[in-house]
Amino acid sequence: MGYKPDIEIAREAHKLPIQEIGSRLGIPSSELLPFGHDKAKVSADFIKAQADKPDGKLILVTAINPTPAGEGKTTTTVGLTDGLNHIGKNAMLCIREASLGPCFGMKGGAAGGGYAQVVPMEEMNLHFTGDFHAITSAHNLLAAMIDNHIYWGNELGIDERRVVWRRVVDMNDRALRDIVTSLGGVANGFPRQTGFDITVASEVMAILCLADDLADLQRRLGDIIIAYRRDRSPIYCRDLGADGAMTVLLKDAMQPNLVQTLENNPAFVHGGPFANIAHGCNSVVATRTALKLADYVVTEAGFGADLGAEKFMDIKCRKAGLAPDVVVLVATVRAMKMNGGVSRADLGAENVDAVQAGCPNLGRHIGNLKGFGVPVVVAINHFVTDTEAEIAAIREYVESQGAEAILCQHWEKGGEGAADLARRVAEIADAGVSSFAPLYPDDMPLFEKIETIAKRIYHADEVLADKKIRDQLRAWEAAGYGHLPICMAKTQYSFSTDPNLRGAPTGHSVPVREVRLSAGAGFIVVICGNIMTMPGLPRRPAAEMIHLNDEGEVEGLF
Repeated sequence: MGYKPDIEIAREAHKLPIQEIGSRLGIPSSELLPFGHDKAKVSADFIKAQADKPDGKLILVTAINPTPAGEGKTTTTVGLTDGLNHIGKNAMLCIREASLGPCFGMKGGAAGGGYAQVVPMEEMNLHFTGDFHAITSAHNLLAAMIDNHIYWGNELGIDERRVVWRRVVDMNDRALRDIVTSLGGVANGFPRQTGFDITVASEVMAILCLADDLADLQRRLGDIIIAYRRDRSPIYCRDLGADGAMTVLLKDAMQPNLVQTLENNPAFVHGGPFANIAHGCNSVVATRTALKLADYVVTEAGFGADLGAEKFMDIKCRKAGLAPDVVVLVATVRAMKMNGGVSRADLGAENVDAVQAGCPNLGRHIGNLKGFGVPVVVAINHFVTDTEAEIAAIREYVESQGAEAILCQHWEKGGEGAADLARRVAEIADAGVSSFAPLYPDDMPLFEKIETIAKRIYHADEVLADKKIRDQLRAWEAAGYGHLPICMAKTQYSFSTDPNLRGAPTGHSVPVREVRLSAGAGFIVVICGNIMTMPGLPRRPAAEMIHLNDEGEVEGLF
């Protein structure tokens, strides 16, 4: 196979009608809501009817801390799904939807790569089936109703200084982080300081991804704390009567989106919280439904295992009653070199010493994942510049950590290139050796939960939090929220809160800047270091390269 741009490979794909993909899973056409010929939503009635079926095996794909060299986690997730089907297994894929923020900012697309992609790639990276727009609209409807309630007399007694519900937009826009609204006189309401987050950080996004069904969705939306009174008592979304209308806006967005891989294997693409500022997993509805329809379900968690995998285990699995049978940890020779101190410009030259020097980052992730009681397999995502000696160095290191590493060539060869990985993963999953358990119990105090993550996953010495933050955590415990899990918001590039600290650092501290209660989603967000819930665009955003060509096709997304 030649080395073509991802978007060119995607355009050449022989896609099957989405009804044929559905029929492979036993989904009749009448239970699909088609969006064109190659994507559809699965009806809530069909999903409900699968409840009594046995579950397949759940396979989580995660990765080392991301580097500019690229790890290919989504590509490996797709490749493994195709690989399982290639060896005769009944497997399907569950991944997140793409946010417009990174598409037009840093990354330029998120649907896999090479010959391990999900299609239709352009639609998935742009408006897709409108889920993110629905989430944005529902979130901002609540924001508008809060300001409207204050304008018309404030019957609930909202303290305008303590409105905690910000607005969202699905775009990187640093100018909106901190703003003042309602300027211009009495007719525009009461001026107050507020701001925007990116849609993928919205509590509505988290709720949609964790809700069981529409009834649970509305209950969770009603539980959202929007503001406080002067006596510090909370005011909920349901107090405004907004939960019903928000549920109506989200009715179709709750249904998983069915698409296909380049090899015509079924894929659910649904929900999209970031893992550095949210919980980083696709929807519970999609994963649970997939487990009823396939023997093996391959899913991924965002960014490195210190973020996405930890939240998958401690939030998604805890809330949904799920348990992974095996974890695949993606690494590359190039990323090991970068962790070993090699610059991006020099990655093409063989450097076994640098690979060995960078392996402790991989080793720490292996140890952390084993701490959840789940078997781990390392997938070495192959690049053409990798040498046999460099690959051997990773294999030897991984063996020294009590795991095994398998070379994968799915980017170049599709499912065939991931067949070895697929065989081993299926063997481990079928063996039933996983003894999954979350990192901490529900009844552990909130600050101790934060410390447990910081010390056991990040290997930090301490958590730095001032009295105001500790008092807030204690107040939430007194209010009945002490059982909630923790959603850490920190940089994805390091185990620490310093994005430049690569490898496996020790002796560092985790400074907590802010804590937020997501009562509807059911977790506490802990914002560490300089992490932003509204990213900015880089100096040269990917948007500068995205355009339509003479044939009206999208160029520059990948």
